[in-house]
Amino acid sequence: MKNERDLLYSEEEEALRAAVRDLLTDHCDAPGVIARTESDAPHHRALWKALTEGMGLAGLLVPEELDGQGATHREAAVVLEELGRAVAPVPYLTSAVVATEALLACGAGELLRGLATGTTIGALAVALSVAPGAAYRVVRHEDGLLHGELTGIADAALADVLLVPADDGGLYAVDATAATVTPQTSLDLTRPLATVTLDGARGRLLGDAEPAVRRALRAGAGLLASEQFGLAEWTLTETVRYLRERKQFNRPVGGFQAIKHRLAQLWLEVVNTRAAARNAADALAKGEDADVAVTVAQAYAAPVAVHAAEEALQLHGGIGMTWEHPAHLYLKRAKADSIAYGTPGAHREALAALVDLRAP
Repeated sequence: MKNERDLLYSEEEEALRAAVRDLLTDHCDAPGVIARTESDAPHHRALWKALTEGMGLAGLLVPEELDGQGATHREAAVVLEELGRAVAPVPYLTSAVVATEALLACGAGELLRGLATGTTIGALAVALSVAPGAAYRVVRHEDGLLHGELTGIADAALADVLLVPADDGGLYAVDATAATVTPQTSLDLTRPLATVTLDGARGRLLGDAEPAVRRALRAGAGLLASEQFGLAEWTLTETVRYLRERKQFNRPVGGFQAIKHRLAQLWLEVVNTRAAARNAADALAKGEDADVAVTVAQAYAAPVAVHAAEEALQLHGGIGMTWEHPAHLYLKRAKADSIAYGTPGAHREALAALVDLRAP
């Protein structure tokens, strides 16, 4: 059994949070994110450089001997909480977590060095919607070359290297310039999806795809809960602030009893999400009961993030419906996150099987 204190933030984690939040405050304001979503280049490359080269955060999960920080999933979760609060358009989850975990499973040292320093951005060529342990599409490996099309690949447009599973059971590293990456219409414009087409591309075999993909998607699902918590916390805090200032009938809107009840219920959901997300990060860091912790976190966090974003949009009234207000960014990210790395329903089914509580 875990001691409750295991899930509290350490002094180092709080210092990391403060540093990341300060950076995001200076470099990732809502008007800037909205402007990027309206352009052909939604990713914030300058912010990514500051996070990676400036702070070394891309290498948190990479051992020190491979130029990483040798930290754990707990620290990566703190970073993702802050990125979720800002809806930051950077490939941290996809490159610094998912692609990195796949490479760690394969022992791909040189590629890990590039990802750890941020000079290389990686993307696992598995659809964002695939849950840990679920089936995923592969490409055809023939005469040393790769052929096929993979859809729904998050942040592929920014990637330097694609980690591609093939029908021979291998995971291959493919230079992104050897693939055709076509943007797809994405609900969440801050984490765009793309179709990756390989027409005789040459890849370097890294190792077995199945364990690498499973490990990567499990870490992605588990730490996504921290992003969802950060998103939900920001929307709740911002909504409370707005309702304290907004007046109707000469009194703050937040003073009405019905509104108080809605906010109190949402607060309970958000703090429970923090507990579930922290538990998942801690379990991944320690390698203890990680499968159960991740499924619990995703089954709970995804609907809470959506609920928080929906409440923010509604309780902001008319201003919440405008393009200039960032509420729509949070709702779109929450909706997209709710089907990323498996839906809540898929995680509930997985959890039932893990704890041997199957439906009759």
